[in-house]
Amino acid sequence: MRPSGTTTLLLGTALTALAAAFATTTVATTSAPGSPVPAPARVARGEYLVNAMGCHDCHTPWEMGPKGPEPDMSRALTGHPASVVMPRSPALPPAGWNWAGAETNTAFAGPWGVSFTANLTPDVETGLGAWTEEMFIATMKTGRRQGKGRPLLPPMPYPNVGGLNDEDIRSVFAYLRSLAPVRNRVPAPIDPVEGGR
Repeated sequence: MRPSGTTTLLLGTALTALAAAFATTTVATTSAPGSPVPAPARVARGEYLVNAMGCHDCHTPWEMGPKGPEPDMSRALTGHPASVVMPRSPALPPAGWNWAGAETNTAFAGPWGVSFTANLTPDVETGLGAWTEEMFIATMKTGRRQGKGRPLLPPMPYPNVGGLNDEDIRSVFAYLRSLAPVRNRVPAPIDPVEGGR
C-alpha cells in the first residue's frame, strides 16, 4: 500500500521535528566527564565570536612568521606558555608608555603588575574544564574570576565581552569546550610591587 500525501507530509514533519530536537539537545562527551557537548550551531556561533572579538590576539601565543609576529595556531587559546618564564617587567618612562607586552603577546606589565592570559581550552586542571557555563557568564559579566574571585586584569576586555547577550556568551563557552584540552599551567598574576611597578 502506498502512503497518502497526508501521511508523507506528517512523516516529513515528524522527521524534521526530530532533527530539530536532535540539533538542540546535548550529548555526553569523553573529554570532560559530566559536561554536555552543545549543538553544532552554537559551537559555530561561538567560534565566529571568538574570531571576531580577537580572542586569539592574546590567548594564543605569538611567534615570528615570514611577515612578522603572528598567532601560533598550533597553540590556539592555550594562554601564556608555562615554559616561558618572564623576566622582571621593564621600567616604563613616566609618560607616553603605560604598559608593555611579551613577545608571545600573552604576558603584559603595567600599573596593575604583570598579567598572563588564561588557558581557554577545556583542560580540567589548567584550563576551563572544571568551569560551568554559569561561572563563565559570571566572569564575563562581573570581571571577576568565576564571578566572585580575583579581578580580571588588563588587557582582558571583559566589559566588551560582558556586553554580549547571555546566549552569545554561552556560544563562546560552547566553542571553547569543543576544543581539545591542552595542559598548560599559566602563572598567577604578579602584583605591582613584585612586578617592579
